[in-house]
Amino acid sequence: SIQDRTGGSPVPQNRRLILAHLWVAFVVFLAAAVLGVWQMWVRSPLSASQAVPAASYYQSVTGHGVSMAYVLTTFFIMGFGYFVAETALKRELPGKTWAWGAYVVALAGVAMTVLSIASGQASVLYTFYPPLIATAWFYIGLVLVVVASWVWCVLMLVAMGRFKRDNPGAPVPLAMYATCANAVMWLWTTVGVALEVLFLILPAALGFKQTIDVGLSRTLFAWTLHPIVYFWLLPAYVAFYSMAPRAAGGRLYSEMMGRLSFVLLILYSLPVGLHHLFMDPEHSTGFKFIQMSLTALVAVPTLLTVFTIAASMELAGRLRGGKGLFGWIGALPWDRPMVLATGLAFVMLGFGGGGGLINMSYGMNAMVHNTSWVTAHFHLIFGGTVVIMYFAIAYEIWPSLTGHEAQSAARQRLQLWLWAIGMMVMTLPWHFLGLQGQWRRVASFDYSDPRIHGWGPWVDVSLVGGVILLVSAILFVANIRPSRRLARIDPAPGYVYALAAHPLARVPAALNGFGLWNVLIAVLMLVAYGFPIMQFFMTPSPEAMVHRLTGG
Repeated sequence: SIQDRTGGSPVPQNRRLILAHLWVAFVVFLAAAVLGVWQMWVRSPLSASQAVPAASYYQSVTGHGVSMAYVLTTFFIMGFGYFVAETALKRELPGKTWAWGAYVVALAGVAMTVLSIASGQASVLYTFYPPLIATAWFYIGLVLVVVASWVWCVLMLVAMGRFKRDNPGAPVPLAMYATCANAVMWLWTTVGVALEVLFLILPAALGFKQTIDVGLSRTLFAWTLHPIVYFWLLPAYVAFYSMAPRAAGGRLYSEMMGRLSFVLLILYSLPVGLHHLFMDPEHSTGFKFIQMSLTALVAVPTLLTVFTIAASMELAGRLRGGKGLFGWIGALPWDRPMVLATGLAFVMLGFGGGGGLINMSYGMNAMVHNTSWVTAHFHLIFGGTVVIMYFAIAYEIWPSLTGHEAQSAARQRLQLWLWAIGMMVMTLPWHFLGLQGQWRRVASFDYSDPRIHGWGPWVDVSLVGGVILLVSAILFVANIRPSRRLARIDPAPGYVYALAAHPLARVPAALNGFGLWNVLIAVLMLVAYGFPIMQFFMTPSPEAMVHRLTGG
């Protein structure tokens, strides 16, 4: 049985498996935070007298980006998924041997990737854009991480399938439905980068080919580039819908709205990656307009989520005595880390999402393309909304996983506030500098140049934000570290997810599975990527020469 000894909430049986994934994620995250602050110092006027090789900067950027975008996210999502599968379904995880095997494979892939970066043979940032080519071991390592994540996807879908088989007609719990939506999206998302790596990049990295079609490679990577952001973001949405309302002392306003939002996130996020190539010449204006229009639809499930969670919080606030139009906001229990993190995440999502609307607009994109504006948008969405909710999720589930009381809520709140403040202090100057034309992916600036001299103070301000973020990252790891001073809980607590204001006895089959949506995704992907990819085979363009990097 996976019930605790009191017969109450479910307790995850594979706690060691879950913790193994989460600890890899958070240890790598801390190392990446250190690298990030160092990079900001290198680009600031404070380092003007120091001779920092550009190769070292790009090596660090690669390590930071890969650690945050691939290692932190994949290991966290896998560990959290296993937690949800056991606690939401109240069943043991199927395929535990496969799960441990995938963990070992992913860990081996991380080691291979880290060694490749440390050796100076993989300073290609975290994007797979030729003609930058790393050692083959770098790509093989990341392929192993992706293969392990595919095992996780299958296990999540198998767990949901078995639940539906044993409970005919019963709704799949919302947290599990959302987790499986993420698995479905990830399987679709990784097809593009898998094709690029296996058929274009690896042959070049292994020396089998001396040329590579850069346009085709960038197009295949675009298939993955935008949806991967929603792969990172979905656990935050799981927390918004299934954890935050309960933490606030209320109920979820609408479970049906949640299911619809997760389906729309799959449909609208997958076929829109080409908007990252607005400035590339190989695609027509017509297809770029289609991509812009499709990208605008991504805002729909986010707006639905903002409305639903705001309504859920209002229910909780009014249950706690909140009066008047906005009195419910002050009545919310902001001293609870999950509630605080949700509020801060929404603030950063607002700023980051607003910047994203600029990025996806065909005309305005030209104004901010490849400037610090893009870096600011990306960090607010990922480093802001996504990561702060990873913190909150960890604080929520840690007692169930460790059997110990959590660190003081005051320390957790301090860490969350520091992270949100640091992220805003860091990224707001980047937005301004982006509008001034400050380019990204540059190792250093000559601030003696009068044309860019005014950038210096703003760069220093963003560095202060980075230092605050590093302090917050250290405090987070300190908050979750094992400590004998934390009282042991006997029996270990389980986890109870938020109930809906109007619980659903049955839901439409389309919102209790993914068969219909997979068919629609296939059609949308064909419309969005069919001709853009086929044109490279119908009218092959001259292939660009590949240059093997030796250091930077």
